[in-house]
Amino acid sequence: MEPILNIDNLKVSFMTSNGEVQAVRGVSFSVGKGEILGIVGESGSGKSVTSMSILHLLADTARIKEGSSIRFDGEELIGAARKRMREIRGEKISMIFQDPMSSLNPLIPVGKQVAEMLLEHHKDISGEEAKKAVLELFAKVRIPEPEKRYKCYPHEFSGGMRQRVMIAMALANKPELLIADEPTTALDVTIQDQILRQLRELEKEYGTSIIFITHDLGVVAELCDRVIVMYGGLVMEEAPIDEIFEHPSHPYTMGLLNSIPDMEQDKAVRLKPIPGSPPDMTNPPAGCPFAPRCPYARKLCGAKLPEFIRVEEGHSSRCFLLYPDAPADENNPFRREV
Repeated sequence: MEPILNIDNLKVSFMTSNGEVQAVRGVSFSVGKGEILGIVGESGSGKSVTSMSILHLLADTARIKEGSSIRFDGEELIGAARKRMREIRGEKISMIFQDPMSSLNPLIPVGKQVAEMLLEHHKDISGEEAKKAVLELFAKVRIPEPEKRYKCYPHEFSGGMRQRVMIAMALANKPELLIADEPTTALDVTIQDQILRQLRELEKEYGTSIIFITHDLGVVAELCDRVIVMYGGLVMEEAPIDEIFEHPSHPYTMGLLNSIPDMEQDKAVRLKPIPGSPPDMTNPPAGCPFAPRCPYARKLCGAKLPEFIRVEEGHSSRCFLLYPDAPADENNPFRREV
């Protein structure tokens, strides 16, 4: 699959009064054309910072380190001029945020806000043409009574409907890449399912590539083709969606999977949360950042960072237990014949 986005060795830090916070520490991945890529991890894993870096939406205290590269359609975005990024944002790359209420202007009708996206990037269309296009978008994302809803304000919509407005806004200019940063987190499961189905339908219709960011592997299973698992500012595992569920190859991924509720499980059996807390990124560990929470950790894990190695075709992981010389004992969930 031909990539539309290539991120290579991305390193992002935030300069704070407590020191340098190393939020992203050398992340590399690509997104194919028409692919839906999931990025999963706990809060503070670096997934949202990675996505914000693509569109230059980081805080003023952020610093993208030398040697980092973000190439979109062959064009290097790091160092791109502000004018060029304004052209790219909304037209070629769009973003849906977790809280639509903070993204929508409470003083302007939602229809006009979506129309502004079209008018900003297409100077040759009239206001009436923009309105017609917005009404078609509202119908496409299943907002009932588009003409009436066009004139409504954000507070008159439910959370699910506001998120549909954000999807319509993001798709207004038929972008090549859509970044969805936890867009279903605040929604109930019924609305969540509707939004996920809608994203999949829109991807099929427009051929838009999607980066879907979440902390929930269960949500990823419903939508994504491939998944990246992040922790401590690093990519810990990358695999096709079926492979990650059938053959997880990192203890952190296994921990995330064990914490997903199962409709068929015994109600008396408690879920297995991952013990401990994420690492302090002002002083990231020298070794594997998951080592202090890992039930399989060896002394080596805390001292040295394992390389990102190939497990299968399209499946890679960052764990010493996968190395050819790793001991094949009962404390190695990935044990192999030696």
